[in-house]
Amino acid sequence: MIAIIDYDTGNTSSLKKALDFVGLSSQITADPAQIQAASGIILPGVGAFPLAMAKLEERKLIAPILAAAKSGKPLLGICLGMQLLLTSSEEHTLTKGLDLIPGKVKKIPEKAGFKIPHMGWNNLIVRKENKLTENLNGRYVYFVHSYFADTDSTYISAVTTHSQVVPALIQNNNVYGAQFHPEKSGDVGLEILRQFKEVVKCASTQQLT
Repeated sequence: MIAIIDYDTGNTSSLKKALDFVGLSSQITADPAQIQAASGIILPGVGAFPLAMAKLEERKLIAPILAAAKSGKPLLGICLGMQLLLTSSEEHTLTKGLDLIPGKVKKIPEKAGFKIPHMGWNNLIVRKENKLTENLNGRYVYFVHSYFADTDSTYISAVTTHSQVVPALIQNNNVYGAQFHPEKSGDVGLEILRQFKEVVKCASTQQLT
């Protein structure tokens, strides 16, 4: 079972429908016990970084998320959820993140011909192969964001461009982040969720042996 973290800032219902479609059992929850029992975690998110971190703290969800990641369970952050995985964010005010992937969230620079927020379909350029990037190079996914992950190339699996190079998929061991919305990205997004299903399956098998 996948725990979809519920903290009032995520697009949880459409995400759960997408997971149901690919055959990945999931539960929308803010219960630390259910998070601990889950085989994998998804942290969705829309909105502002400071509010999202405040919501996670208010619901006492930070410790369970960090414990799950430390235990080796696969964790996937989506859109704002991906940004929350980083060390900090400059959105509105400097705010500490979960620090599961080193880096800082910064505003996408203004540039003629590029609208902010970045909304729409962009193609992916794979930089590093992992389970989530299989067959993804050149394919299009759906983005909605004004900020990007400023992180070392060590952690960048795929990028896109919007006024500059933007990390689209990042990874640090069992922790993954997608700046785009897989649940809004049609067949490509469903393929990514199927691949995450395989990541969870492999991790669960290793934990049993």
